[in-house]
Amino acid sequence: MTIIDALGVSAYANPEALLASDRYSAIPGAALSDHGFDAALQEISHWPGYQPTPLYRLTHLAARLGVHSIDYKDESQRFALKSFKALGGAYAVFRLIQKSIALQFPGVQATVADVLSGRFKRAVAALTVTCATDGNHGRSVAWGAQTFGCRCVIYVHQTVSQGRADAIAAFGAEVVRVPGNYDDSVRHADQQAQVHGWTVVSDTTYEGYREIPVDVMHGYGVMAREVVNQMPTAPTHVIVQAGVGAFAAAVCATFWLAWGGQRPRFILVEPQNAACFFESGLAGQPVAVAGELDTVMAGLACGEVSPVAWDILRFGVQAYATLADDFALQAMSLLAKPSAPDPAIVAGETGSVGLGLLLAIEKSPELKQLLGLNAHSRVLILGSEGDTDPAIYQSVVGRSAEQVTA
Repeated sequence: MTIIDALGVSAYANPEALLASDRYSAIPGAALSDHGFDAALQEISHWPGYQPTPLYRLTHLAARLGVHSIDYKDESQRFALKSFKALGGAYAVFRLIQKSIALQFPGVQATVADVLSGRFKRAVAALTVTCATDGNHGRSVAWGAQTFGCRCVIYVHQTVSQGRADAIAAFGAEVVRVPGNYDDSVRHADQQAQVHGWTVVSDTTYEGYREIPVDVMHGYGVMAREVVNQMPTAPTHVIVQAGVGAFAAAVCATFWLAWGGQRPRFILVEPQNAACFFESGLAGQPVAVAGELDTVMAGLACGEVSPVAWDILRFGVQAYATLADDFALQAMSLLAKPSAPDPAIVAGETGSVGLGLLLAIEKSPELKQLLGLNAHSRVLILGSEGDTDPAIYQSVVGRSAEQVTA
């Protein structure tokens, strides 16, 4: 196995990757399905304010980087949350509410309209949902709880910015800061849920906890389904950022099911200091990364892979990569201050990661070759978030999101 390691980027080809011609069903025990993605799209597409987020063509950047095209999916405009996470946590909250109502009122399949009308207000209000978060997932759970009418308690670890904690609280959640890193806060949330009889709504699976994270992941698939509908032909490459892997696995599964043998080459990228998939791929099994996991890419500061995500990504990823923080910050500024005809785009620290990896190929022909990028490549990058912490965004870019898009 060859590992490219230069200028703040490391990468290697995944020796366990299945061939493009292999069917999705070749993955043993994959939990995500067309049925689950269909159900999520059917539900979420009826939520107030739903519309597909835009897909932008970055013509100047493609020419600069020597590829045929770059398309950018802009999740900064997703509901009120400025992040794809709105599709997952809130959807899982709604599914939980549906199931609770069905238990109390046998035979009833509550719709969004039923819940929003207040018809089941007392039953919904009796529920408390909780989770740990490094920012965006907690906002989604809090927003879902506020929208549908249940109580919410969110745990954040010590390096989550106050701006992100305040943004969660703005949706009516009780926000509790706990010591340690993200994985410590996940364990704390689970303990508190058991003590108080609350329900954890997490995007990562662990022993005895699987159903709700799978709902979250099917919710994320709505974004990927939109991409399938927005692109006349499949891209040749997709670069996807990974934290616990839930988002990446949802994208990988959706594209595999939709495009089959024409599916894109799947490149997974993580921060250098929180590279649990990179290390797991090397080991051929899940490996936990310890320490503070300190990175500006706050939404990716995770040290343990989600087992359900690993089951899919272990065979679906063609290349693993890690990225230094500087590349993500450069990409944020470049998207905010583009050269014509590219549009100005607001991307947060995790939203810019895909472009950050592309920028690295300018200084490393070996990396470009390993990733299979050339003048014929049609690359998709996923802008997973906008300015989810406006103060951090302005400090990096030098302008507010409003000024960037004015």
